[in-house]
Amino acid sequence: MNPQEFHEARRQADTPFGRISYLEQGAGRVALFVHGLPLCGYQWRDVVARVASQRRCIAPDLMGLGYTDVPASQDVSFAAQSRMLVALLDALKIETVDLVGNDTGGGVSQIFAANHPERVRSLTLANCEVGEHWPNELLKGFYQAVVEGPIIEAMRVMRTDAAFGQEQLGSLVYENPKTFSAENIELYLAPILASATRIEQFRKLADWRTHRAQLLGVSERLNASTVPTQVIWGDGDLVFDTGPSVKWLRENLGGLQQITTIPRARLFFPEEHPQRTASLLSQFWSTLAAPR
Repeated sequence: MNPQEFHEARRQADTPFGRISYLEQGAGRVALFVHGLPLCGYQWRDVVARVASQRRCIAPDLMGLGYTDVPASQDVSFAAQSRMLVALLDALKIETVDLVGNDTGGGVSQIFAANHPERVRSLTLANCEVGEHWPNELLKGFYQAVVEGPIIEAMRVMRTDAAFGQEQLGSLVYENPKTFSAENIELYLAPILASATRIEQFRKLADWRTHRAQLLGVSERLNASTVPTQVIWGDGDLVFDTGPSVKWLRENLGGLQQITTIPRARLFFPEEHPQRTASLLSQFWSTLAAPR
């Protein structure tokens, strides 16, 4: 799927939070894919294509990212994003999902699974926020630069200079920086920079203190959870600290069944390794009990 095909395939659902944009493909039991920052549902396109024969795949754009449209005053914290996902599922008349989250989508997915376990058939987390071990100094600097403006200015440059984007961001989150191609840069960054309102919402997404407190607030429920859970972690990640993050997840996810590491893979590995990601999802889903 290329960007034009993505735009042609996008659907929209009206919710109390606003108009939520999402990609849908496949049929059967539902899998909900939650993307990272500053991406959108397009991140999951090649994984979705590989599992659409097994699942009805829904890949929404989070509030403040991608092509979802919400009011300027809308709360875009992790907890609010989780509530939006509930509203989206309600609008689509979906009861339960196999939940998959990467990066910011993984943080949101933890809160969703903790607060709505009855709606989660299984949980897959891939390189994401882990409450007490996040953010590290690199990420604190990034979030501060978002709030103060340098990251916004850098994103504007990236839209006209793909090589700059690949050097400054692509090399950090992909094994092959060219994965962050000119057309992908445009698809991901253009909506964020489309207006002063959208830029301000992006700044709100950098409020890590609020997000961290929300994550820590559900840690006991995650520990007590019985939702079948797997972790897939790229051990070449330069953004999240692999050792302490994986250790915490191993010790604190009550429903954890397996952890798989992908050598050298970086933060947004589902985009670079869709076949490997899809295979791990399929294998995990095949172990689950009959649907509830």
